[in-house]
Amino acid sequence: MPDIKGFDLIGDVHGCALSLSMLLERLGYRRERGTYCHPSRQALFVGDIIDRGPRIRESLHLVRDMVEAGAAQVVMGNHEYNFLCYCTPGRPGSGLDFLRSHTPRHHRVLKETLDAFASHPQEQADFLTWIRDMPIFLEFEHFRVIHACWPQALIDRFARDFGGNRISEDFLHRSVDPETFECELMDRALRGTQMKLPNGAVITSKDGFQRRYFRTKFWSGSAERYADVVFQPDPLPGDIARMPLSEQDRAQLLHYGEDEKLLFVGHYWRDGEPAPITSNIACLDYSAVKFGKLVAYRYDHEPRIDPAKFVWVDIAREVRAPEPGDVL
Repeated sequence: MPDIKGFDLIGDVHGCALSLSMLLERLGYRRERGTYCHPSRQALFVGDIIDRGPRIRESLHLVRDMVEAGAAQVVMGNHEYNFLCYCTPGRPGSGLDFLRSHTPRHHRVLKETLDAFASHPQEQADFLTWIRDMPIFLEFEHFRVIHACWPQALIDRFARDFGGNRISEDFLHRSVDPETFECELMDRALRGTQMKLPNGAVITSKDGFQRRYFRTKFWSGSAERYADVVFQPDPLPGDIARMPLSEQDRAQLLHYGEDEKLLFVGHYWRDGEPAPITSNIACLDYSAVKFGKLVAYRYDHEPRIDPAKFVWVDIAREVRAPEPGDVL
């Protein structure tokens, strides 16, 4: 690879390989011997390459080929982690058949990925090995990349105790025990911060799951009510949104300050026209697999997120329109 002059941060792909090819070409990448490359830039994927979409194997091949050619880097998303745990047997004496139990709910989330590999067991095994070795985060001189949230104290401990930015097989097995540091790190980094709904409340999300927790902002420094910290596609019921946060609630919140390095994440299913969250945080997940947008940000060492540097493929308009019965 030539000297890298700029980076292209790319949001959650979720098996949308055709849209990804369109986006890469829009960004100036061209196929060379079957692999997308750019003469002076590198793509950085924020994770969640798999699940839900129509071309999961193709997406994985495309991204892995780019990584192996030096044309890209990728961090692990929660969907890659779930897939890895679902397919990894528990160790003798652990009491676990697999690190992620094979419940109907867990199978439903992974169904498209499992179906895609049903006739390709060796290929699945190869990709699982590759996924296990994905970095959890990337940190450069002036910016950072992680799937959901940057928990500085946990990352500092990880770097001190384990070195680097990748997990081991032992780390993976410990990460499913909710009492461990390993579990806390993976939960924060790959799923973000969340808060329990008050008074035992339950909401049904757009994907049909009943949830007792909701995703929270990790950059809000002056939150007063639940509405001030919610960060997810599904709104809170009005009575809950208006409730004041307790001191215990406030203690759960992280704060990524505006004096920190630029931070690029995915995970959060945004909609509308891509824009910065704050002057130094950009979320690149715009619901591509739900006929939203597959989004990139063209980073050229600017000190603040520039709203003009988002590039995207509008899936519904440019790839195909939603069909009757599609769940949006």
